[in-house]
Formats: sequence, structure tokens, C-alpha cells
Amino acid sequence: MSSRKTRKSSCTFGVRIPTCHDKPGTTQVLQLTHQADSQISIALPTVYEVDLFRCFSPVFFHIQMLWELVLLGEPLVVMAPSPSESSETVLALVSCISPLKYYSDFRPYFTIHDSEFKDYTTRTQTPPSVILGVTNPFFAKTLQHWPHIIRIGDIKVSGEVPKQVKIKKLKNLKTLDSKPGVYTSYKSYLNKDEDIIKQLQKGVQQKRPAEAQSIILRRYFLELTQSFIIPLERYVASLMPLQKSISPWKSPPQLKPFSKEEFMKTLEKTGPQLTSRLKGDWIGLYRHFLKSYNFDGWFRTRRKEMTRKLEALHLEALCNEDLLFWSQKHTEVETVDLVLKLKAKLIDGKNLPVKPETIEKLKKHIDSIILAQPEDLQGILTKTGAV
Repeated sequence: MSSRKTRKSSCTFGVRIPTCHDKPGTTQVLQLTHQADSQISIALPTVYEVDLFRCFSPVFFHIQMLWELVLLGEPLVVMAPSPSESSETVLALVSCISPLKYYSDFRPYFTIHDSEFKDYTTRTQTPPSVILGVTNPFFAKTLQHWPHIIRIGDIKVSGEVPKQVKIKKLKNLKTLDSKPGVYTSYKSYLNKDEDIIKQLQKGVQQKRPAEAQSIILRRYFLELTQSFIIPLERYVASLMPLQKSISPWKSPPQLKPFSKEEFMKTLEKTGPQLTSRLKGDWIGLYRHFLKSYNFDGWFRTRRKEMTRKLEALHLEALCNEDLLFWSQKHTEVETVDLVLKLKAKLIDGKNLPVKPETIEKLKKHIDSIILAQPEDLQGILTKTGAV
């Protein structure tokens, strides 16, 4: 009996896991494969980085209005012929406001079996801030009361320029065989940007690769979102207390409260007009946004980051003091209280944006203070609040 050896092929994957410091949509995961002793790198996008141009092609002429609806967290339904097309379109919508995170709920493929089915289809309450992707024709009837509905046919990118689909009133969505289109009574705050439409139309005529079309569209959304969010970032940065107000012997100062009216006043000189050519009712768009879940989620995240920054600055200020000299000037009870607080700071400091040297410096402060105490107290302080 002859023996036969089987050669097994091997495949190596190099993966980079995104960190909390990465901005959405900027991290690439690489797949490395070996073929004929050569290494080939293939970029694998995240689930949010779908083919934007392909997904938006059925509603090509209304991408800017859809960006506004997603930015404002408006209730939105995507009715598609298949789960894959439903899911991809919902993910494309969620990603179009990147780098701003979409803080409302979204369901790429929602069915009648989902637990929230009754809540979302009832007409006795206003639809929640959520994007639903559905395929069941039954939803054309049960979700007629939703304010914004997108009906799409089969998603495909041909060599032809996408036809303009008009915005239709919701009353036209009566039958199960409704035509593809955007059904809403929403009036955009910003004037339509004809340049991006012409640029993408020209790309179709010149048979520009779909990947390139999506890159152009993603860059357009990115610049639009950044123009919108920069004034907010600038104003929020002004809420930070001055660094000279941080005292190592007092609690870290608090952030100033966010004032909507004060922010609105800043838009006249430092608004989106500095970075965007688009005209329209920017003030109205901001007022609407400030009432949305997206603003609430964004501001809570920024406030948390800024609070951690203040705590980090306070920790650094504390480490720059001669804490041993301070302890020698105070009572034993006060020194014990200081050591316990410093140990708590040491635990919290591991989650703060501080340099490793700062943590090491704090440890040395604690050790030096403990060693300067009577021997019986040293043992107690070493064990108490151990880290």
C-alpha cells in the first residue's frame, strides 16, 4: 500500500484591534495571506464601512437630506427587498455622520418577531429615535405613521447615471407595491449641494470604480460633519477651567455648564461658514441637534473626557508638590488621611490620561511618606488601601 502525504496550506492573519483613542471609521484591519511565497495585504473594513455609493444609489439625489435626518436622530425606516440590502443601507446611514457617533438605536434588520414590534408599530405614541431596516411588506402598512421612510429596490451599480427619485409625501405610501423613493414631509435646513451630485454623476459616466465613488462620498460626509461639529468642539473646549485654577490641595475644579444660548452666539463669528461653503439655516439645524440623542450622547462623552483630563492635571499638580515635607508639618491623623487619598488616586490614575512617570512619581511619594512614619504605623499604612 502506497502512502500519500498531504501538504496543508497555511494562512497568517495580522489583526489590529481598535483602541478607545481611535476615531470611528479611521482604523483598518489587515488580512495577510501568503500566496506563492509572497505576502498580500488586504484591507478588511469594519461593519460600518459599507459601500456607501452602492447603498445610497437608489436615493442618490437626497444624500444630504438623509445626512441631516441621521444627524438629528430622526425616526427613519428603510424598506428593502432583502435583509442584506436592508442591513447595508442602515449601516451606511449610521456611518454617514462619522466621526460623530450615532447614539440612538438602529436595527439593520427588524422583523415582526422583535420584542419592540408592538411599541414601534403603535400609533398612540410618537415613533422613537431609531433607524429600522425592514423587508416584510407588512411594514408598509404598519409603519405608515413614521415620519421618514426610504423605499429602495434592488441595490446595484450600473454604468448609468442614477435617476432622480423625488421626495414623496407619506400619504402616497398606501399600497404594498409603492415605488422606490423617500417619503417624508421634512424640509432640509441646508441648501442642496449640487457639486457633490455632479461629481459623482461624472464618475459614473467616466466609469470611475465604485470604491473611488464611495471614498469621494465618505470624504464629503466627513467634511460636512466636521464643519458642523468643530464649532461645538470649540465651544466645549472653552468650558474647561484654566490650568492655573487647579490646586493640588483642593478638589479638581468643575466644568462650566453648557449654555445653548451662549453657544448660539459663537456661531456668528466661528460657525460652520468658516469651513463649509454650504448655505442655509445652520442656526435652525443646531437648535434641532441640541435636542437630539446624538448631542446628548456626544456631550456626555466629551464631558467625561474633559473631567478625566482635569483629574489628570490635578494628579500631576499633586505629584509636583513636596508631599513628604507637607506630611512632616501636619498631624499623624492628617498624614494617614493623605496617604489613603494618594492610594485612591493611584488606583484611579491608571485609568487617567497621565504618563507612566507620573504614576511612578506618585508611588514614590506614598512610599517616602510611609517610611517616615513610626514603625507600627508603617505596617498599618502599607496594608490599608493596598494597591
